[in-house]
Amino acid sequence: MRRGNFKVRIFIFIAIAAFAYLRKCSQEEINPYTGKKQAISLSPQEEIAIGLQSAPGMAQQHGGLHPNNQYQALVDNVGNKLVNNSVAKDTPYQYEFHLLADENTINAFALPGGQIFITYALFSKLENQDQLAGVLGHEIGHVLGKHSNERITNSKYWQTLIMGSSVIDAGGIAQQYGQGQLLKNGRGDELESDELGVKFMMDSGYNPEEMIGVMEILKAAAGPNRVPEFQSTHPDPENRIEKIREAIRKYKKAS
Repeated sequence: MRRGNFKVRIFIFIAIAAFAYLRKCSQEEINPYTGKKQAISLSPQEEIAIGLQSAPGMAQQHGGLHPNNQYQALVDNVGNKLVNNSVAKDTPYQYEFHLLADENTINAFALPGGQIFITYALFSKLENQDQLAGVLGHEIGHVLGKHSNERITNSKYWQTLIMGSSVIDAGGIAQQYGQGQLLKNGRGDELESDELGVKFMMDSGYNPEEMIGVMEILKAAAGPNRVPEFQSTHPDPENRIEKIREAIRKYKKAS
């Protein structure tokens, strides 16, 4: 009787896994801005709506917007210059750049659809406009790369597989493997955004070498006890520096 029940559970798991896989395959498309094949479940309009809805809450988590209008104007000018001189200009996304008041958290991030943030803690450590362009160009890369969209889609896929695996008491294994895959994909997203950021900088007349300076700032901020790469969604800064140098050589050669 137990053997029969196990066969039924195996059949249910296979059916759920097949459904999840076929649904994911049906969502795959070529990103028109990067040429990368991705599983995408949100339209650009849905991405924009999510970003606009989430932006006020994200700002609040970081102490609101910074009150210095001159600093905000600088962020706007550099960000808009990057957009207007790159493929980002020809996308449906609505780019807005926000300087956050947070003086403690060294960070920058992008929401789906074009809402881009940089904390004052990071802004204050940047040495020039080129480094600011490196940070903002990287975040624009996340938007164009549809990385949040892809992460949402892949998360739904793994959630379905984990649900199916629990039928045969293998949910924990599936969850662990899924988390590993999402971390790996996250590191790939960061490297892709670094490369796109280099291109946007060069197209806009900024010095791409200054993105290496940004990596040095991030490395110093993380300190000697930074999270090992295999446990983090972000590649180690040293690996990022190497890839940035490769991207600079690539685009200089192309030009």
